[in-house]
Amino acid sequence: MPELPEVEVSRRGLLPILPGQCIVDAVFRAPKLRHEIPSQLSSRLTGLRIDAIQRRGKYLLFDCESRHSGGWLLLHLGMSGSLRLVAPGTAPQKHDHVDLVFTATTLRFRDPRRFGTLLWHEGQAIENHPLIAVLGIEPLTDAFSGDWLYEQTRRRSTPIKPLLMDSHLVVGIGNIYAAESLFAAGISPLRAANRIGRKRYRALVPAIRTVLETSIAAGGSSVRDYVHSDGGAGCFQLSCAVYDRAGQPCPTCGQPVRAIRQSGRSTFYCPRCQH
Repeated sequence: MPELPEVEVSRRGLLPILPGQCIVDAVFRAPKLRHEIPSQLSSRLTGLRIDAIQRRGKYLLFDCESRHSGGWLLLHLGMSGSLRLVAPGTAPQKHDHVDLVFTATTLRFRDPRRFGTLLWHEGQAIENHPLIAVLGIEPLTDAFSGDWLYEQTRRRSTPIKPLLMDSHLVVGIGNIYAAESLFAAGISPLRAANRIGRKRYRALVPAIRTVLETSIAAGGSSVRDYVHSDGGAGCFQLSCAVYDRAGQPCPTCGQPVRAIRQSGRSTFYCPRCQH
């Protein structure tokens, strides 16, 4: 699933091109993705200008003249979605479900599994949308600190790795980034969140920030279907210390990386370096 870095890479790829451009057509080739696409969405979007593109968690938020009787287009890439800029008139391929057509380019949404989301929010207050209002803190903001995370986990006995992946607490830290951040901080993914001290949380938060920023700089992780808006692939996964390296030597101590299952997801860690 595309996580925070992949969505942020997509956003940054669109920023030099789309803001200030007007939507001349909106084409929907499927009646629904994860949610049903509003029947009047094409006519509502046509003629609106993209004023800004923001990100909240794993949602891309397109400001379509929200301060001038417009609204917001919410897009979630789902499990396998990706965005590409193609020339107008480019024939769609299988799984190309949505086109936002501009004068000089077309933004195309491809989603093989149809787990993505495309919704409309009327008016300015996008923070009040039910899917946005429940999201946790952004991990790349100053508000996300070791002291904050320590205080939030005092009554949480769940293992730290699944907790980091809970979007109601903190957004955008997917499986690969939780594993790499915990390795960088030397914390076992099995350790109960309320059994981690303040000092270790003060080490974990900078590790999370560094891992996410490094992934953004590398174009994200292309572990399955994800590509960014120019069609290129991310390469962060090629530099992982533990993720998807079960049985291979830990880059720090040489101990074989261990793989287990947590909350239905694969977890990779070094049993010697992480405790």
